[in-house]
Amino acid sequence: MQRGKLDRGVLEIVDTESLVPQNHLLRKIDAAVNWERLYEMVEPLYSEDNGRPSIDPVVLVKIVLIQHLYGLPSLRRTADEVYLNTAYRWFMGYTLQEETPHFSTVSYNFRHRFTEETVSQIFAWILEETANAGYLSPQAVFIDGTHIKASANTKKQVKAVIPVASKRYAQELMAEVDADREAHGKAPFDDEEPPKKRNNTSRKKLARRKKEKKTCTVTKSVTDPDCGLFVKGEHKRQFAYEAHTACDKNGFILETVVTAGNVHDSVAFDDVYDKVTASFPEIETVVADAAYKTPHICKKVFEDSRVLSTAYKRPMTMKGGHEWWKYVYDEYYDCILCPEYQPLRYATTNRQGYREYKSDPKICAGCPTRQLCTHAKDCVKTVQRHIWKDYEELADDARYTPEYQELYARRKETIERVFADAKEKHAMRYTQYRGLAQVTNWVKLKFAAMNLKKLAKWKWRTCFSCAVFAILGLKHTKNPVYAPA
Repeated sequence: MQRGKLDRGVLEIVDTESLVPQNHLLRKIDAAVNWERLYEMVEPLYSEDNGRPSIDPVVLVKIVLIQHLYGLPSLRRTADEVYLNTAYRWFMGYTLQEETPHFSTVSYNFRHRFTEETVSQIFAWILEETANAGYLSPQAVFIDGTHIKASANTKKQVKAVIPVASKRYAQELMAEVDADREAHGKAPFDDEEPPKKRNNTSRKKLARRKKEKKTCTVTKSVTDPDCGLFVKGEHKRQFAYEAHTACDKNGFILETVVTAGNVHDSVAFDDVYDKVTASFPEIETVVADAAYKTPHICKKVFEDSRVLSTAYKRPMTMKGGHEWWKYVYDEYYDCILCPEYQPLRYATTNRQGYREYKSDPKICAGCPTRQLCTHAKDCVKTVQRHIWKDYEELADDARYTPEYQELYARRKETIERVFADAKEKHAMRYTQYRGLAQVTNWVKLKFAAMNLKKLAKWKWRTCFSCAVFAILGLKHTKNPVYAPA
């Protein structure tokens, strides 16, 4: 039994090339892409004939990629690891004794020199390399969102009154609402609110009430005002950001948009969808969960000659009442038949785009199942149907198609797997950055590193398989024993 192995201070002549295994991840990544492209992206950000010599920008990018590839929590920790790790030095092109960049240098460049556009270019460049290798499959995209805990204390919060954000499709919806009302013989809505009955309220109070209706009160963080308070089910109340992300069948991230944690998935859908379809117009199917099954999203996707593959969305009906499917819409007579086979006639179309169908109170007063239908004192049952409901029904039809059922079932191995890997392997559960711009850059660089890792592994596997087949083919040619009978 040997003891006391302490060969310290021994002088050896070695090179970094021999110290890094041939199948090391960083070797695969180094050979996967053309790093010279980075110089073209950052060239406008540097001066050729002024100032002191700068650190190689490719080295700065590689240091940040190392941080995200190995899930290191901070640039300070990454700089320490780069200084000690031989494989990291080899990847950056540094010798064993050469001084590596200080973490503050890397941080300063990514805060003040490399803009949001630069980070987007890096993300797009890796996607372009993936597409050139033939690994992208954007015919079907999977869209979802995941929350990232913000660097903010929930105890340091204030209540803030902010204006209510208008919906993007508000003008389009109102135009169709007015057209629908005119088709039913109703007057279109005015831009201003309809006049009310005369009362003794002063003009100041009326103006204040009107202003209050256009505002809402939210909880904001004092530390990071850009994040939002995330509350969902049994989850702990916390300030967070949300990364709304789209990926393809192979798990390559195609686009991401970061918002505050209190922004609903369906609200951020337009940004993600517009960006990903602009970059990949060949998209045929959009796969998303039930949170995205809204009339506007269904209309937007199907009008673009694409298909929305989504899940069943439970209707919000009265607890203990009739099932929703017992109220049948009659398209020919434009009415709804109740479970007792009585018609609910069209009454109006409201500003939210819903047609209201109301029952006859004289008939409902003597109905034997009225308690299962309505608890209204005036015995009137109201059923609402959105003017874009037909697009939702197209999404329901796609849900029963085997092709789209199979696509939806792949969410767990595509977009859900992307989020799981990002949080478990690449430290995306929480962020140490503050501000929407900084967190957006951080998320994009993390997803770029994940795409690069997958691309490098797939390329290496392909090259290895080709080499094995070439060796077997050579054996088959030289040895007649392997020849077919």
